[in-house]
Amino acid sequence: MARGRNATEISRGRPASLDNSLDFGGGGTRLASVMEEKLPDVQPSIQHLLISVVIPAYNEAAAIGAVIDEVREAMEGSGYRYEILVVDDASTDRTVEAARAKGVRVVRRSVNGGSGSSRKTGILAAHGEIIVMLDGDGSYTAADIPKLLEQMPAYDQVNGARTSEEGTLKWLRAPAKWFIRKLACYLTRTRIPDLNTGLKAFRRDVMLEYLWVLPKGFSCVTTMTLAFLCNGYSVAYVPTTYKKRIGKSKFHPIKDTTNYLGTVMRMVMFFKPLRMLGPLATCILVASIIFGLYHALIDKLHTLQEMDIILFVAGVVTLSIGMLAELVVRQRQTNDRELNYWRQVYHETDRPS
Repeated sequence: MARGRNATEISRGRPASLDNSLDFGGGGTRLASVMEEKLPDVQPSIQHLLISVVIPAYNEAAAIGAVIDEVREAMEGSGYRYEILVVDDASTDRTVEAARAKGVRVVRRSVNGGSGSSRKTGILAAHGEIIVMLDGDGSYTAADIPKLLEQMPAYDQVNGARTSEEGTLKWLRAPAKWFIRKLACYLTRTRIPDLNTGLKAFRRDVMLEYLWVLPKGFSCVTTMTLAFLCNGYSVAYVPTTYKKRIGKSKFHPIKDTTNYLGTVMRMVMFFKPLRMLGPLATCILVASIIFGLYHALIDKLHTLQEMDIILFVAGVVTLSIGMLAELVVRQRQTNDRELNYWRQVYHETDRPS
C-alpha cells in the first residue's frame, strides 16, 4: 500500500480482526493486506467517508471565526465530504455566537470540564467516520488538514508535528516536553516527533474504544496518541507550522506538565505494563544478587542476609505481576470493527453481494 512521502511512520502494526472467515495469523498479518489480496483492483480510500472537523473551544471568541474560515477553505478544495463541529466548553464570552454566525454545528457543554472533556464530547457528537481535531485558538495551520487525510487509510492516526514552539513560557515548556517525549519514546519503543500536538486526524471507531482513558485536561491529546501506539495501531506525523495563539493561554506550567508526565506513565501501565515493571523487576533482582554475593563471599559473616532474600522475592513478585498484567492486556475480544472499517475503505460495502 502506498505511503505518503512526507509522513514519518511511527508504528507498522495494526490489530488483526478475529473474523472467523479470515486467517490473521502468520506473524501478525494485517487486515489491510488480506483486503488487498481479496480486492486487488480496488483502491482503498476515505474520499467517500464523512470527515468531522472537531474544534474544542473555551473563551475563543476572538479566534474561532477565523479558525472556522481557515478550516472551511482547506476542506472545500480537498474533495472530502465534511462537517465542522465546534464544542464550546461553557465559555463566558461570545464564542458560541461567533461560531454559530459561521453556520457550523455547535455543541455547548453546560459545565466547564477542560480540554479533554470537550474533545470527548466532540468525538461522541461527531457524525463522521474520520475525525480531524484542532484547537480553536488559531495556533494550528488548518491548510495542512488535507495533508493529514492523504495518509489515511494507510495510517489509523495522523498527527501534525509542529516545527517550532510558540507557546508561553517557552523556556520551561520546551525542556519539559523534550524529556516527556523521550520517556514516551523509550516506553513505547517508537520515534515520536510531537507527542502532544493538538492537530490530528484519526479513526473515530478506534478512539471510541479508548474514551474511558482520556483525561479531562490538556494531556488528553497525549493520551490519544499513546492509546493508538500502545495498542499497535499505525501512527504517522506530517510537519506543520505552529503559530502564536490568539488570546490568552490557558496552559498551567506546573500542573499541566505534571499531568503530561503522569499520562505517559499511566498509559504504559494500562497497555504495556511489562515495559515498566520489567526493568524495575530486573533492577531489584540484580541488586539482590549483588548484595547476596557480597554477603556470602566477602562479608565476614559469609551468609545471606534477610534483606537479600527480601529483595530477591520482591523482584520475582514484581516480574510476576508484570507478566500477569501483560497477559490480561493482551486478551482480545472479537473485533468486527476492524473488518467493517477496512470494508469501507475498500468500498466493499458498496459492492453488490
